[in-house]
Amino acid sequence: MNSQLIGRRIPTRWRLFSLLFLLSFLSYLMRQNIHVAGEFMMPDLGISELEMGWIYAAFIWGYALCQLPGGLYGKFLGPRVALTGIGVIWVITTGLTGWLPGQVFTTGAGIIGSLIAVRLLVGMAHAPIYPIQASVVEKWFPVGQWALPNGVSSTGLTLGAALAQPLVAFVMLYWGWRVSFYLFIPFAIVLFWIWWRYATDDPADHHSMSQVELAQIRAGRERLTQNVGFGVWRQLIRNRDTLVLTGAYFAENYVFYLFFTWFFHYLVVELGFGILETGFLASLPWLCGAVMASLGGYTCDALCAKLGPRLGCRIPAITGLFCAGIFLHAGLYANSPYIAVGLLSLCFASTQFTEGAFWSAQIYIAGPYTAPASGVMNTGGNLAGIVVAPLMPYLAMHVGWVTALSTGSVMALLGAFLWLFVRPDKPFTPDVA
Repeated sequence: MNSQLIGRRIPTRWRLFSLLFLLSFLSYLMRQNIHVAGEFMMPDLGISELEMGWIYAAFIWGYALCQLPGGLYGKFLGPRVALTGIGVIWVITTGLTGWLPGQVFTTGAGIIGSLIAVRLLVGMAHAPIYPIQASVVEKWFPVGQWALPNGVSSTGLTLGAALAQPLVAFVMLYWGWRVSFYLFIPFAIVLFWIWWRYATDDPADHHSMSQVELAQIRAGRERLTQNVGFGVWRQLIRNRDTLVLTGAYFAENYVFYLFFTWFFHYLVVELGFGILETGFLASLPWLCGAVMASLGGYTCDALCAKLGPRLGCRIPAITGLFCAGIFLHAGLYANSPYIAVGLLSLCFASTQFTEGAFWSAQIYIAGPYTAPASGVMNTGGNLAGIVVAPLMPYLAMHVGWVTALSTGSVMALLGAFLWLFVRPDKPFTPDVA
């Protein structure tokens, strides 16, 4: 089958988005590895659980605080230049994570300080990707077809995290934890080079964009928020629906970060699995999440087409968050370790079922201001990670890991409740007076 035939069958927007899918996949390969490598880093470098919690939190601090600046950065420079720029920093900072501690800095304070500093930079560099990606979806996909690509993007990140668990565990056992940080750098260099060569900021500027597809993308946009200038973003971040959505995303991400930061450790320390077995078991929530993220995006788009964005976004979001709270509680108190892993995997999968609804709702609300609005939402979401990373080992020391992690059930139900007040059917109207 020749390339022209493929080009006619696969819309240009989906070919471009396949690169964003791979970048999302890569992002989680490069950020998730430390949570596996941490099991070797702690005894090798003399780091306690609590100290490792602060190192984990450093990434999230950088990631959370740069969400809004990252969204503005993407809107100002455009996705092509913006994502290529952060790619360079991804490569450098990930390599430094494996090289600095114990090699350049050898004292306890130096090791911990260097890891906190470099992980802060890693977080800052990764911050713009999802606000920028959401803005690409808004600009390149037809009105009302936003949840599926955002769900597919979440599938990319969950697959990246899933692969990182057993792969990093295997690499650590045979070549040491430092090698795990160098493993993905060549892939990153190749992928960002392809993005630079293939991507354009405007669909109309892409060499393979047909007039038919362009007309599909542009249809119905007169009903959305109109682009009246760069400075209006200041009004957007005070918008009621943006703020309520941000609160709900904090609750969803509270559960997400339980898995992102401490799930691998929980399987080893609390449930008693070995490192290699844990590498495979820890990938199960992410594999389940990969399936449910795309399914949730498809469901959201289908419901929005039938019921409108208000109910179309609410139903999958509330359903997913409610189920996440139930499965988390059941998994933590299960009698069998393997049943526990299965129920906890369903919990994480339920959170990913909501992702398409969150990002689609933000696009409905913000339109051309999706990048900064998504930055606000993702800031709120990742503040949860700042809380979770150090809070869990602290609570575990006083009440145990099961009770500590069960706080996620309350947060999931709170997120479901907040979604009752989100109105994606009411687009943001800028005041240009």
